[in-house]
Amino acid sequence: MTNINDVLQERGSRYGSFSNHARICQTLKAVINTNLISINKNLAPDQQQALDVICDKIARMINGDPDYLDNWVDIAGYAKLVADRLESDSKVIKIKKKA
Repeated sequence: MTNINDVLQERGSRYGSFSNHARICQTLKAVINTNLISINKNLAPDQQQALDVICDKIARMINGDPDYLDNWVDIAGYAKLVADRLESDSKVIKIKKKA
């Protein structure tokens, strides 16, 4: 069984202190949400979730190791999930317009 203290120590050495990470991440998300509210824009759940996770990854890089490849790959992955859904939706809309 994994010792949680070992996991926390390993994560802390890669990402920095959790409280600093949380402050950075919540600040990034607040900037996004404040601006969405100010222009009365809503995002689809997958778009909002992708941005939330991307903020988490950015905060990990700022607070910890910016050279950790996994964070960069994760950011690309979450962006691709939304892009793929938008592309799929676009194809469905085009098919419906032809009908």
